[in-house]
Amino acid sequence: MRILVAHNAYQHRGGEDVVVDAEVELLRSRGHTVELYLQHNDALNDMPRTRAAANTIWSLRTPADIKQLCSDFRPEVIHVHNTFPLISPSLYWTADRLGIPLVQTLHNFRLLCPQAIFLREEKICEDCLGKVPWRAVTRKCYRQSAAQSAVLTSMLVAHRALGTYQTRITRYIALNDFALEKYVEGGLPRERFRIKPNFVASARRPEAGERRGGMYVGRLSSEKGLDVLVGAARLHPALDVEVIGSGPMESMAREAFGDRYLGQRSLGDIMARMERARYMVLPSICYENSPRTIVEAYASGLPVIASRLGALAGIVKDGVTGLLFKAGDAADLADKLAWAEGHPVEMARMGKAARAEYEAKYTPERNYELLMDIYEDAISTLRRKRDAADRAACA
Repeated sequence: MRILVAHNAYQHRGGEDVVVDAEVELLRSRGHTVELYLQHNDALNDMPRTRAAANTIWSLRTPADIKQLCSDFRPEVIHVHNTFPLISPSLYWTADRLGIPLVQTLHNFRLLCPQAIFLREEKICEDCLGKVPWRAVTRKCYRQSAAQSAVLTSMLVAHRALGTYQTRITRYIALNDFALEKYVEGGLPRERFRIKPNFVASARRPEAGERRGGMYVGRLSSEKGLDVLVGAARLHPALDVEVIGSGPMESMAREAFGDRYLGQRSLGDIMARMERARYMVLPSICYENSPRTIVEAYASGLPVIASRLGALAGIVKDGVTGLLFKAGDAADLADKLAWAEGHPVEMARMGKAARAEYEAKYTPERNYELLMDIYEDAISTLRRKRDAADRAACA
C-alpha cells in the first residue's frame, strides 16, 4: 500500500511526534511505501503574525503541495496526525477533491477546545464542548493570548460552518473510548470513528527480580500534576520516587526531589529504569489522551499509579494494572504511594497484569492489524461512495 502521512511537528518534540515516527517505521517495516509530508513549527519564527493567522485557517501552500505529492506518489490513503497551524484544514478539502480517503488521528481535543486539554485555572473546563468556543478568546485560553485564541477559535468556527470536520474526513482514529465519547459529544460523527491506541516496541519480556521505588516521567508542569506529586512527597518524605523530564517546574522538582531529580534521560535509560522500578506515577490534572509512558510502563511490567480522571481511569485498571487516586489530591496520592511501597507482592502481581495488558493491546503487531483495518475501511468506504454517485449520475 502507498500511504501519505501528513504531520505538523511541534517546536518542542513531544509524544505526538514520536507516535508519527513509530507508525511510519512500522508501516515501512511491513513493506508499505510511505511518503511523509512534514511541516515544522520552527517556520513560525520567521513568519509574520498576520500570515500565520491566515495560514492557520486556510493554508494556500498545502493544496499545491498535496496535489503535487499525490500526482507523483499516487497514495491510496492519506493519514493525517496534526494540521495545526501550518498545514491547516485545507488539506482535508484537497484530499476530498482528489478522491483520496483520509484518516485523521486525534491526539488531543483541539477540535473541541482551543487549548486542547479542557483545563482552565488547573481545573477541568468543558464550557466550550459542543458550543461556539468564544469563551476561549475572552479567557485567553491558548498561550494566555486573546489574539492567538481568536485565531484558533476562528479556525474551528469556520470549518464547523463549512462542514469540514463532519464530511471531509473519511475515518477518525480515537485513542480510547473516553476520547471517542468526548468527540461525539462535541459534534463529530460517531460512525466515522475507529479506536486504535498508541503502541511501543518491546523486544523482550522484563526480567524477574526485586523492584524498588517509583518513577515520574514527563513534562514538569502543572497540568501534568507535578505539584500534586511534590505535595505527596512532602506528606511522605520517605518515598523513593525518581523524577525524569524538563519543563517550567524544573526548579520545584529539583528542590523537592534533590538527587532523585534526574533531568532529561534517553528512552533506553528510561526503559531500563522502568524494569527496575516498582511503580510509575502519572498525577495529571488534565484529560490525558493516551500517554506513551503508560504503554512503556506496561511493556516493562510496571504498574501505574494514576489520577482517576478521563481516559486514565479506563487505561489503568484499579487494583489490576495499577492504582487510581483522586485527581489533584496530594493526600490521596501519598496514601497510594505508601501502600505501593508497603505491598511489593501485590505490586509485582499488578506488574505481571500490566505486561499482559501490553501484549493484548499495545504491541506493534496488534497496532498494525488495527491500522490496516482502518485504512482498508476508509478505502472501501470512499469506493462505495463513488460507486453510488456514479449510479445516481447514470439514473
